[in-house]
Amino acid sequence: MTPVVLFTGDSVTDCGRREDHDGHLGSGYARNIAGSGWAAGRRVVNTGISGNRMVDLAARRQRDVLAHAADIVSVLIGVNDTWRRYDDNETTTAESFENDYRRLLDPIARSGSRLVLVEPFLLPVTEAQRAWREDLDPKIDVVHRLAVDYDAVLVAADAGLTRSAAAVGAETVAHDGVHPTSVGHELLASLWLEAVTAAGL
Repeated sequence: MTPVVLFTGDSVTDCGRREDHDGHLGSGYARNIAGSGWAAGRRVVNTGISGNRMVDLAARRQRDVLAHAADIVSVLIGVNDTWRRYDDNETTTAESFENDYRRLLDPIARSGSRLVLVEPFLLPVTEAQRAWREDLDPKIDVVHRLAVDYDAVLVAADAGLTRSAAAVGAETVAHDGVHPTSVGHELLASLWLEAVTAAGL
């Protein structure tokens, strides 16, 4: 059977995939990875949904993750859990974030899928966004801890994209600090492929 690689998460993964009739991959990093040599002989699936927080993704784990019986499941989630605190006064604690993340990962791990966990990232383009780090950084710490606990590949997206932003400017990588540009998606795909290849997947 053809190995299946599934990407899931929020808008960074979604990237218009539900309006994309050419494979439903969207226009972002998942499509870039699907077009790489690494993906040859593999089927790539994208189930990202814009606006999702961790609790939303955990709630749809059966339909949008487990039902695909993927060999590799890649998860990128978390920035909306931070964003909603600052634009809608809806706070997600790091503890709640971790509990819901484990609710997502437990059945995936039991199914035998290999896990790839991608750091949520923020590349501030406004002074106000700099304050978001106080909320996001503990959630990134959660992702690091879960990567160890579930023997997952960790993609250091926040660290890697922050380095790139320092060199070329944050808006070149993510026009609003959150959603990658085409350049940002290429960089994210490269970070993902580097981590997965180094792990022997």
